Amino acid sequence: MDNLIRDGRKTKAPSGSPYAARGACALGATDCGAWRPIVSGDMPQPDAVELTQRLVRCPSVTPEEGGALVILADILSEAGFEVHRVDRGGVANLFARWGRKGHPKTFGFNGHTDVVPTGPAGAWARPPFSGDIADGKVWGRGACDMKSGVAAFVAAAVALVTEVPPEGAVILAITGDEEGEAADGTAALLDWMAREGEAMTVCLVGEPTSPETLGDMMKIGRRGSMTAYLTATGVQGHSAYPHRAKNPVPAIALLATRLSARELDTGTEHFEPSTLAVTTIDTGNPANNVIPGVCRATVNIRFNDAHSSASLSRWLEDEAAKVAAETGVETAMRVQVSGESFLTPPGDLSSLVAEAVEAETGRVPVFSTSGGTSDARFVKDHCPVVEFGLVGRSMHKVDEHAAVEDIRGLTAIYRRILEGYFG
Repeated sequence: MDNLIRDGRKTKAPSGSPYAARGACALGATDCGAWRPIVSGDMPQPDAVELTQRLVRCPSVTPEEGGALVILADILSEAGFEVHRVDRGGVANLFARWGRKGHPKTFGFNGHTDVVPTGPAGAWARPPFSGDIADGKVWGRGACDMKSGVAAFVAAAVALVTEVPPEGAVILAITGDEEGEAADGTAALLDWMAREGEAMTVCLVGEPTSPETLGDMMKIGRRGSMTAYLTATGVQGHSAYPHRAKNPVPAIALLATRLSARELDTGTEHFEPSTLAVTTIDTGNPANNVIPGVCRATVNIRFNDAHSSASLSRWLEDEAAKVAAETGVETAMRVQVSGESFLTPPGDLSSLVAEAVEAETGRVPVFSTSGGTSDARFVKDHCPVVEFGLVGRSMHKVDEHAAVEDIRGLTAIYRRILEGYFG
């Protein structure tokens, strides 16, 4: 039997594979000269709903792979994709390409198979990794966010390349670290791609973007996100003798009030107003007769393209310095930036997606930059990127689910996007 490229190494084609005895060149092996597609009329193609069920049954809570990427690697290898595992920092990632490396017309999909914890299993109507179908929905953790999206773009890509092989290439970049720190997920895939000379011309991230109905919204950008950890240090003392202490609590309370009262902006052309939320104030002090020596607060800012994390950090430092001058309590600050704001200006890519959505659903999606962060914040530095996916109302909730009809609809939209791109 012949060689496949899998996990960055050559391995044997599985018994019964349509590619057995056809040669590694048919599978995109880079050491065999020009890449040549093979099309087989009897090529097995994944059903997006069944694949969603299989993926949901993989307990892939970040950073566990849970078997999900193994399933996808097998399917994509069978369909003629060159497949590599790109693991880093204990995180499993999968890269797959159909078509010639470096083709100037390369469409990319990005998504993740890791999921958030389920919480108490007894709170679920069905086991959280059951993948059951009931009431027209697939149930389980990740059914909505976003194993269904991954299943849809895998099914669409496999159908396209096996039925009507395009003049170009398709890349699937799938990570096991989106719900966690994300340091070794899509970022690792993009680092590896840069080293290996792999590139996407454009990319679609399959996150759930539709608020109410499939097709009502797509993302053309995202707000930035940063968290400031503030530590005010005073002098501990007895509450009966406050003049002998220096209480950091009023200082933090004053700073928090001023930060919360500030209107950061009124929004920009494509973005809603930036927001700031004080999420914790804590002394760790259980005693009612002790003035604490330290008080901590956490502030989260979601910001638009009127700001950068650097400009907001400078503002926070200035405000903390003013409070210190007034109260005599110094406040130290540590900032963690999850991502800067970005925008993919409306153009060919957003129009391509919007036209496919309208053709399949009859709805014209709103171009939005709302919501939290996604891995598009990494992809934006590689190529133009937009996001489109299922209705996200149940993501991260108990009894997470995705409508079977919507999974099939999303697969059809992705297929139409690919057909439109390769024309």
